[in-house]
Amino acid sequence: MNTIIIGIAGGTGSGKTSLAKGILSEYGEGEVAVLEQDSYYNDLSHILYEERVAQNFDHPDSIDIGLFESHLKDLIKGNSVEVPTYDFSTHVRMGRTTSITPHHVIVVEGILTLHYPQLRNLFAIKIFVDTPPDIRFIRRLTRDINERGRTPESVNKQYLTTVRPMHEQFVEPSKYYADLIVPEGGENKVAVDLIRTKINSILKKL
Repeated sequence: MNTIIIGIAGGTGSGKTSLAKGILSEYGEGEVAVLEQDSYYNDLSHILYEERVAQNFDHPDSIDIGLFESHLKDLIKGNSVEVPTYDFSTHVRMGRTTSITPHHVIVVEGILTLHYPQLRNLFAIKIFVDTPPDIRFIRRLTRDINERGRTPESVNKQYLTTVRPMHEQFVEPSKYYADLIVPEGGENKVAVDLIRTKINSILKKL
């Protein structure tokens, strides 16, 4: 199977996931698979919980980039992979995995996906979702409270101590590697149409 990989980066709460879902809805699950960077956080089960929560999860070193890269290369070769399931409340990998089979289009999304050169080299299209900081923070706050069992105080502290400085140091600079900068993620229907057109043109050449 001929496979192309699309990398979608951007700050926390920028709309990366909604853009990935927009692409998925254009083609369906039979043609497109989505891999999330968040699945590849390092397993911290070997250290105490108090030490885990103090980790900087927005630094590039927090990601198991070796496993991430090898999974993408396996998918390009036509092999299935077992994607880890990460528990954000305990910061450990759970016992179960999600099987991803080869698809024509693989969408990779996460705040740091354009930061790593070994991943960028695999992407046929590199996209950065650019959204104002206040909107991104509100989305992050809502998500972490509702979906990850966090308190507002812990979200605020993490945002100020690691999320914001890591965004400025690693995430924001990665936009200059992008082929396309998209405001507001999946809400930008024109951008989704442009991406679909580009995907179709690449697939025709494979």
